[in-house]
This record gives sequence, C-alpha cells and structure tokens, in this order.
Amino acid sequence: MSNPFLKQVFNKDKTFRPKRKFEPGTQRFELHKKAQASLNAGLDLRLAVQLPPGEDLNDWVAVHVVDFFNRVNLIYGTISDGCTEESCPVMSGGPKYEYRWQDEHRFRKPTALSAPRYMDLLMDWIEVQINNEDLFPTNVGTPFPKNFLQAVRKILSRLFRVFVHVYIHHFDRIAQMGSEAHVNTCYKHFYYFVREFGLIDTKELEPLVSSRPLLPWVAALGTFLLGPEAG
Repeated sequence: MSNPFLKQVFNKDKTFRPKRKFEPGTQRFELHKKAQASLNAGLDLRLAVQLPPGEDLNDWVAVHVVDFFNRVNLIYGTISDGCTEESCPVMSGGPKYEYRWQDEHRFRKPTALSAPRYMDLLMDWIEVQINNEDLFPTNVGTPFPKNFLQAVRKILSRLFRVFVHVYIHHFDRIAQMGSEAHVNTCYKHFYYFVREFGLIDTKELEPLVSSRPLLPWVAALGTFLLGPEAG
C-alpha cells in the first residue's frame, strides 16, 4: 500500500526488515501496480481489496501477503525501540491474550517469549515462507500448491497479532507521531482483505474488540472490527 502520508510519517531507516519487492515485468508486479493504483485513487478499501475481473485469486493473495508483510514490518519498525525485553516481557494483546511461538524447528511446542523476540522470529519465519518458491512460485505458469491458502491464513493470522500488540501496547507512540490515522488505514486495508477472502478466524479479532472499553479510539475505527458477517 503506497501512501504519501505514510512516507512522510515513517522513517525508512526504521524499517524492521528489508522490503520485499516484485520483479518488474512479472504478473505479480502488474497486479501490485494495479492494487496500488486503486489505493492511490482513493477507492473505497472494501472495493479495493476485491479480486479484479479475470485475475487469479492466488496471485492476488500472494501480492497482498508480501505487501502486508512490508507494511506491518514498517509499522513495527517505528515503535520497535520502545518494544523491549523490559517493557514487553511477554508477547501479548492486552492482559487476557498471550501469543506463544511455535515452529517446526527450535520451538516445537508453544513457547512464551518476549514481544521483540517473538517479532524477530515471526519476521524471519514469514521471510522464509514468501521466499519459498514451492509455496510462492514466481515463474509464470508454475501452479500454486494446494495448501497455499491454508499457509497464507497462518501467515496473516500471525501478522495480525503485530497489529494487536502495537495497538494495545504501543499506540501512544503512534499517536505521538501523529500517524494514527495512517496506521488505522493500513489496518483497515488488511482487515477488509482478510475478511473478503476468509483468511482469518473471527477469534483472532477478539483482543482488539475486547479492548474497546480500555481504548476509546477503537470505536472510532468503525464497525469493520467485526464486520456484519461476524454477528
């Protein structure tokens, strides 16, 4: 999501990880440009996330996964110096929600970690996923694996937890920079996309929904927090 206001607010030197890019001349690059054009034109985000006629769903999803990784990476980078082992000894989304890390290598069982350690492992893990040619093929004509959307759901669910942690534990820092409106736009874009294609479980949204009494600004974000289909 290319936003001139975000470029002014966020210092690129604060980016948590190097930005992932699309190769010019590829179908993904063209889809990425199409998505950015819709956003820059001020199109309603609910409409901007919809699959363009004639385009492949998996390609559209892959483009957005990389874009959201870049955007969330940037947002976390802006507050990362305030997210430390001391300030955030547990990766959480408020007092009722703790996120434990699990992977196929070192942490085979859900393990409690500090927020910065969790974030580091998460970004490493996502980089491995999106650079995996078997999961995110870049060659034209190479089919996506049958488990692609299942893998994407896991990636996006974990990325959403970064939004949760930043909103609940570090939103004061975002507000101090005067960038809350722009972070909210990033969040809305992410939210509308995952709901459009059923890429996140409603239960993942509960921490932000339950934070409404504690964080009045959440209510101002609108009913998109749950959406009409969530009841």
